[in-house]
Amino acid sequence: MSNTETRPAEMRCGALEDEVPAAGVEVLTARDVPLGGPRAMTVRRTLPQRARTLIGAWCFADHYGPDDVAASGGMDVAPHPHIGLQTVSWLFSGEIEHRDSLGTHAFVRPGELNLMTGGFGIAHSEVSTPDTTVLHGVQLWVALPEEHRDTGRDFQHHAPAPVAFDGGTARVFLGSLAGDTSPVSTFTPLLGAELTLVPGGTATLDVDPGFEHGVLVDSGDVRVEGAVVRPAELGYVAPGRATLTLTNESAAPARLILLGGPPFPEEIIMWWNFIGRSHDEIVRAREDWMKGDRFGEVHGYDGAPLPAPELPNAPLKPRRRAR
Repeated sequence: MSNTETRPAEMRCGALEDEVPAAGVEVLTARDVPLGGPRAMTVRRTLPQRARTLIGAWCFADHYGPDDVAASGGMDVAPHPHIGLQTVSWLFSGEIEHRDSLGTHAFVRPGELNLMTGGFGIAHSEVSTPDTTVLHGVQLWVALPEEHRDTGRDFQHHAPAPVAFDGGTARVFLGSLAGDTSPVSTFTPLLGAELTLVPGGTATLDVDPGFEHGVLVDSGDVRVEGAVVRPAELGYVAPGRATLTLTNESAAPARLILLGGPPFPEEIIMWWNFIGRSHDEIVRAREDWMKGDRFGEVHGYDGAPLPAPELPNAPLKPRRRAR
């Protein structure tokens, strides 16, 4: 998915952001961002934001729907570029057609993972299919570490079977949880899973104490340790816990996305659809996209590629840690 903001902020992420106490849960609220389409489908963005820019290597989280395609026009994101990251597409309902410059033509369907690696450069398009009436899901990005950030293009697909645990079920699309392990390879340790909690149920899950975790709630009110996280909010849990206790305080099933990974040790710069390490690197990537170099072509999309927004007038200055 593209960041289609016309004036995207350039953000330095990682090493300078504040930490929360190990015992605390930080609740992050989302902001609305128009994604595109004839009537501008809106997504809710919880990462990155000023309060927190990374959870492990997870650096971007858009949550959208349930969206009435007849009213919004659905998703129609023209070919656009990525560098230095992997995109993780996960749907609750609907279907999205994916095409990329690797030559992949695939479909994103509910409960199935599509993971695309940009590395040195890739381009792709995303369009909801004509049969889609309700579009609902998440789009996530993973920052690539320094030693792998110029890796080649790649695409992986996985359809995880649901696994039961006391209090609910999980579909583990990355990493390991509840006795299940995804076969999909990543460049840093990660956890990504869709969890459904029974009404009023409590689940205590074993997690890696070296990971920080994010709980992105789709439906229901979910108590994460001591804090209630409501739909479209993301609860952040610092490293140090060997278990994570989740309670569904709703009278209906609750659904959430659980993300995790060890704190990302590198400082990165995010602008538009690019993740780099310097302002100059972002400038070069933008120039390469506008000149038609580096990213390859996306075949089969009916329309022109997205033009890159204008860069800020001044180079990025690092944000200092609050005292």
